[in-house]
Amino acid sequence: MNRRHRCGPRLWAAALVLVTALGLAALPQQAVSAAEGPAVTLSKSQAGTGGSITVSGSGWRSKTLLMMLICGQSEPGKGVIGGTNSCANADGRAVTTGSDGSFSKKLPVAEPPVPCPCVVHVATVTGDKAQADAVLKVAGHPVKALPAQAGAGKLSVLTDTRLDGSSGVLTWFGAPASRTFVFTVGNVGSAPLKDPVFQVGTSHGVFAPQWEDQQWRGTIAPGRKAQIKLPVELTSGAHGNYLVSLKFGGKVLAEQPWGVGRPWGVTLFWILLCVVIPAAVFRIGMAVVDRVRPRRSGGAGRHRGGLRLSEVTARLPKLTLLEPSSRRSTDKAPGPTKASSSTTSTSTSTSTALPWFTPDTDPGAPAGQLSAPSDNSPTTKGNT
Repeated sequence: MNRRHRCGPRLWAAALVLVTALGLAALPQQAVSAAEGPAVTLSKSQAGTGGSITVSGSGWRSKTLLMMLICGQSEPGKGVIGGTNSCANADGRAVTTGSDGSFSKKLPVAEPPVPCPCVVHVATVTGDKAQADAVLKVAGHPVKALPAQAGAGKLSVLTDTRLDGSSGVLTWFGAPASRTFVFTVGNVGSAPLKDPVFQVGTSHGVFAPQWEDQQWRGTIAPGRKAQIKLPVELTSGAHGNYLVSLKFGGKVLAEQPWGVGRPWGVTLFWILLCVVIPAAVFRIGMAVVDRVRPRRSGGAGRHRGGLRLSEVTARLPKLTLLEPSSRRSTDKAPGPTKASSSTTSTSTSTSTALPWFTPDTDPGAPAGQLSAPSDNSPTTKGNT
């Protein structure tokens, strides 16, 4: 029992020493890989347009999306002068690193829009910014010297960036959203900077930023600082999450997120348009149908614009059949009663002036007689 208790601590001590030794042996390799950072190698150092090369990388973050471009007017130590405007963006390729931070993919060779010296530029699309360059000679592409630096001045962003401004009513209806990019920089170099040119870019999602040169008027002396205000504007109808980037001397100095709301006014306009236009077409069609269709002669009281009731009454046929019936009733009645009744009817007809007692309705009445024919009957004369 005592031997077992004595051997146990010795075994544990030996195992602890072995694990510590293995950890110390792995530390230098990790430190070296961390110090090296992202690296890029090419299968060929020179290739012509239309061919392809294999780009390999190591030391990148795992599961990271990268963009590979062939850029001109650049060197590995000086970066890409002019940003992605100096690269063949149409022939770029995207690649995702593995779990160990390495990748390998073919890249077609294309001529950049500016002369060489050229590089294969690899940079991260999302997350922390990281980039690496490898020299490539594009056969047949012109070569020019890099532009001289405009002084030894260097700028550094001293304060947090911000976007000033707000959206108006027109932006709600699809007008371009605009802001003012405000930041403070300091000249950490040994020479003054006069009228520095900044590059402001806006990116949306995984797309690369579209850079635009903007010159600030003024001089920043060594050791001095200045507040810079640059306008930023998006395209019409742009909405979503954007990222505004600031670059100077080929290096990104600052980034600022920008959330742009959806232009709901445009959606409301299209909804109203889809409702108003069919209603207007329906009204026009009904008006055309109402004007083209034939009018009914007997439907004056049913349709608008027809004949009035007085006009219909005036056009009714004259009732001449009542006169013989009144004459027969007169012949049957006694004389005095007949005369009084005829006199009453005559006065009533004269006062009311009914249309069927007019002279031209009775063909047997004498001309110029305005009373009823029953007054001139032989029976009435005999009684008188």
